[in-house]
Parts: sequence; structure tokens; C-alpha cells
Amino acid sequence: MIGKLSGIIDSFADNHAILDVNGVGYVVFASRRTLGRIGQPGDPATLLIDTHVREDHIHLYGFADVNEQKWFRLLTSVQGVGAKVALSILTACPAERLGVIIASQDKGAITSADGVGPKLGVRILTELKDKAEQVEIIAPSKSVKYKEIASEPKSIDQDAVSALVNLGYPRSDAYGAVMQARTKANDNDKENLQTIIRMALKELSA
Repeated sequence: MIGKLSGIIDSFADNHAILDVNGVGYVVFASRRTLGRIGQPGDPATLLIDTHVREDHIHLYGFADVNEQKWFRLLTSVQGVGAKVALSILTACPAERLGVIIASQDKGAITSADGVGPKLGVRILTELKDKAEQVEIIAPSKSVKYKEIASEPKSIDQDAVSALVNLGYPRSDAYGAVMQARTKANDNDKENLQTIIRMALKELSA
């Protein structure tokens, strides 16, 4: 079982790279975000690897960091989400935003990925809201545990998110901004809807 590969980037295709490791070219499938991060042909690169063995093939899936790898494994644990769809989701919804997208139940963000329809999108959001607690995510400006943002939001937070969504902001962006506003607000301001909205708008414009 291959867990990591280090070598020289030989070439890219739409959904994979060929990594030359001591003269052996490994085809590694990855999200387009990862393919765009690791460098150019001729550059050294290291990828974390998940190996999928089937009767008719052995596929390698590569990740630039452990956070993306954890989300890939969680996504593929959902019925109807194979490796191809999981990589499509990680292309449309980067790993550092997935926690906020799931916590905010942002169906629009999930269904923007190729291969994810409305029914599958709801299933992903529903199942992963309970499964994702072990993942360390990146909130808008700090690293936090998923459960810190997935707890039941207060009514004032829900109202603030609704107000921002009505202003045209994506639900996950609005949710993340309100979460950040709450962490920065003093105790009195945390109970003031207008203050939370104003602080969240500042986060969104930063």
C-alpha cells in the first residue's frame, strides 16, 4: 500500500499528474486545486496517497495536505460518492472551506461540484454533519475543530446569517463571517444583532 510519493513532476492532465519516482511514472489522480498547487513539470513534489484497489484497476489519489486527504475519506464514506465525485467536490469546495459549508448546510456550494445533484448534495450535508467532528478545519482566519462551528447556532446568529444571505452572500460565506464576528465581539455585542451583522460584513469585505 502506497501512503506517500516524492518525485519529479513529469506531466499533467485534466484530473491527474504523472510523478516520476526514480524513473517510474506514477499516475496520481487529484483535485484541480492540488494539481495547481504542487508545481510545474520538472519540479520536485510530494503527495500523500490513498491507494484504491479494485478487481480491474489500482488507482492512486494524491493530496497536497492531510486536511484534504481527511475530507476525501469522509466524502467517499457517503453512499453515492466515489473517488471521482469526491475530487470534484474538493475542486469546487476547497478543504479549508468544507467544514463551514457542511456546518452551514450550504447545498448550493456542494451542488456546484460536477456530479453532485440536489439529492446527493443533501445526503452529503446530512451524513457529514455528524461524521466530520474529527477533522481539523480552517475557519476564515484560524484553525479550529469542526465541532466548534457545527454546534447549534444561537437564534441571533441564525438571524444574522439570514440577513447576509438576503443581501446576496453565499450561505457558507455568511455563516463563516458571523462565526468570526462572534469570536471578536465582546460579551454585550454578541447579543446585538445589528452589531454582529456589521462585524460580519466587515469580515466579508476584508
